[in-house]
Amino acid sequence: MHSANAATGTMTHANRAIPSGKLAMWWFLASEIITFGGLISSYIVFRVAHPQWAEDAEHLSVAIATLNTLVLLSSSLTMVLAFAAVEQRDDRRARKWLALTVGGGLVFLLIKALEWSLEIGAGRMPGASGFWSFYFTLTGLHGLHVLGGVVVNAALWIAAMRRRLQPIGHRVEFAGLYWHFVDMVWIFLFPLLYLG
Repeated sequence: MHSANAATGTMTHANRAIPSGKLAMWWFLASEIITFGGLISSYIVFRVAHPQWAEDAEHLSVAIATLNTLVLLSSSLTMVLAFAAVEQRDDRRARKWLALTVGGGLVFLLIKALEWSLEIGAGRMPGASGFWSFYFTLTGLHGLHVLGGVVVNAALWIAAMRRRLQPIGHRVEFAGLYWHFVDMVWIFLFPLLYLG
């Protein structure tokens, strides 16, 4: 809604619908959806055309991937709790939940590194077959996004340790949007790569 200022004839916003930072984050996430959507769609098309890829997929550890899924989903919960603590002006709890979110991301990356080392140690390199090329590309790109989220959340945690969170509370919300996107991508990758 707009209201006119009679003296100056200017228009002012009564309510801002969406903060510019949040709008920018949604635009960024839309571009990331296109990137991952294209890769996942390509994988599905090639997987249908190459049923023999099922033999390659059998080498993946569903147990390791399930553990990693639980770790990442748990870190999504801690991100929600961090933002809730910011809204409640409880800086101590917000710091704690941000630290646990960072820890969850690091554990996810460590487990993924272990998984990659097991596959590469067994001779299943990115160029070994089309399946392994897609596997390492998709999980590697996702891992880079997790690492980016870890860096952002760690920076927020460091800032929170130096001062109160309220001035940067909106950044916690934006970081949470990104972190939930990273989780959603994994929710697609897990069944496609490990259970398909």
